[in-house]
Amino acid sequence: MSKVPALLDRLSKARSGSAPEVTDRARRGLMAHIGAQGDIGRATKELADGTAATGIGRVALSAMSPQGLACADGCAFCCILSGDDGGTITEAEAIALHSALSPLAGQPDGRAWHPKACPSLDPETRSCRAYDARPMICRAYVSTDVEACKSVSEGQATSGPGTLGPYHTYLAAIGLSRAALKGVKRVSTYALAKVAAAAVDGASLEDALASARHKPTELDAELKRSKRDLSRA
Repeated sequence: MSKVPALLDRLSKARSGSAPEVTDRARRGLMAHIGAQGDIGRATKELADGTAATGIGRVALSAMSPQGLACADGCAFCCILSGDDGGTITEAEAIALHSALSPLAGQPDGRAWHPKACPSLDPETRSCRAYDARPMICRAYVSTDVEACKSVSEGQATSGPGTLGPYHTYLAAIGLSRAALKGVKRVSTYALAKVAAAAVDGASLEDALASARHKPTELDAELKRSKRDLSRA
């Protein structure tokens, strides 16, 4: 007997910690993803490593056409990261980011331009050297005002920059995946900045993941921030 219905049942009862409408959207996406897989092993793996959540987010982003954006290649104020974390990413995203950056180990990185810049950056052009492997947080963060981005990078709150809706759906999908797989398989998130730094510093994938792995409370905190941001929108 297939175990897929049992996983779908667990998912139907799971809670994400995000806003109800976002949770429902993420749940529908995950259920469709599991149904399309058919194989319980693959479905479980893709929920656990975030492949499913990332796929849902990217599909939603591809359907959007935001107007009036000021984002351009080399405009990297959004890549000046606050704190040591730099953003929440899934295991699948962490592996892809490490794979893209590890061949560049030993080369100058974004921190040569700004001490808090993402190591993924080229310090001269300020372009992302892992653009095709960039995580959802990078894909969904946009702005209508370059000066506003500069102000935010200097620690000043202002309007203009922000994350698009699919990022919140992606986060909710991670939360639901974790709840549905509790006691079955661990669902971990990682610090973007730490993965990127480990890769360009020459660390192995295993060591990079170990050093960047979040405690479970980090995802809880990010979901709370997401819910709070959505209530203000």
